[in-house]
Amino acid sequence: MTAPVPMAEIWRGPFLESIHHGHAVICDASGDIVEAWGDPQAVVMPRSSSKMLQALPLITSGAADAARLWPEHLALACASHQGAAIHTDRVKGWLDHIGCTVDDFRCGPQEPADIPARDALIRAGESPCQIHNNCSGKHAGFLTLNRHLRGGADYIDPDHPVQRACLDAFQEVTGESSPGYGIDGCSAPNFATSLHGMARAMAFFAAARDGGTAQQGAANRLVQAMVTFPELVAGEGRACTALMRAMDGRVALKTGAEAFFIAIIPERKLGVALKITDGSTRGAECAIAAILVRLGVLAADHPATRLYLNAPILNRRGVETGTIKPGAAFA
Repeated sequence: MTAPVPMAEIWRGPFLESIHHGHAVICDASGDIVEAWGDPQAVVMPRSSSKMLQALPLITSGAADAARLWPEHLALACASHQGAAIHTDRVKGWLDHIGCTVDDFRCGPQEPADIPARDALIRAGESPCQIHNNCSGKHAGFLTLNRHLRGGADYIDPDHPVQRACLDAFQEVTGESSPGYGIDGCSAPNFATSLHGMARAMAFFAAARDGGTAQQGAANRLVQAMVTFPELVAGEGRACTALMRAMDGRVALKTGAEAFFIAIIPERKLGVALKITDGSTRGAECAIAAILVRLGVLAADHPATRLYLNAPILNRRGVETGTIKPGAAFA
């Protein structure tokens, strides 16, 4: 097994203070590795970076079209959103549209990461509910698929038809049999694969076009929804949204918990999967930005890039005390 490599460095003045190690793979449309760092065969939990894969059966089953879902719904199905009004209002509307309520969710309540939304709840003396959960769009997609399949209420059960459909899609596009699953923060199963398998799946999404197989058409619709509505995929102040905007819709990005990140690059038909082994989000954001710059799809001097790559670290007085830089792996 190949050890993880240094992907992001934290400098304080002239001193190297911390190093974030990880693994990353770039795959082409044939599933071959174009470039890799660390161990491509490392078994990983892609966490929320797999939401596009989990959304495939929503489309291929016919459920999305039967429910007359819009691209905004598909973007939310792939989202880890902030719980801002632009997210929760749309999820509420989606539930109403399919004849469900927030009580049908199985994702659990979560305090909004969006500060205005959080403060509004506090002022109103209200508690967060399941609609504020960052995965509520994905779960609205699960409910839509479940109604189409006429499944039972516990759609998050690994043996439920919804989750079996997700596993089938996951294994088809990763090109691997999953060795198992863990339960994600939103209570749905999260299937494991190799890092190569996840990059292969992202390359499948990158190469997908309308007019191909049902799976290819579904993948293309999801990518187009993500790049058209980057603000729904994450939210203001988040790397996914900021970097997708910086690349003018040319690349779809999605983070996952514990420092996972993917990129889908249709113009190059390339997929990227990245895992920082210590679970640090700042390391993953720096590393994915470094790879995108390396591939020529993200400008190194774009203001959004400078938030994550060669970014100044400021103290509480606004004094620059250090920098986060790409690690030696990218030298």
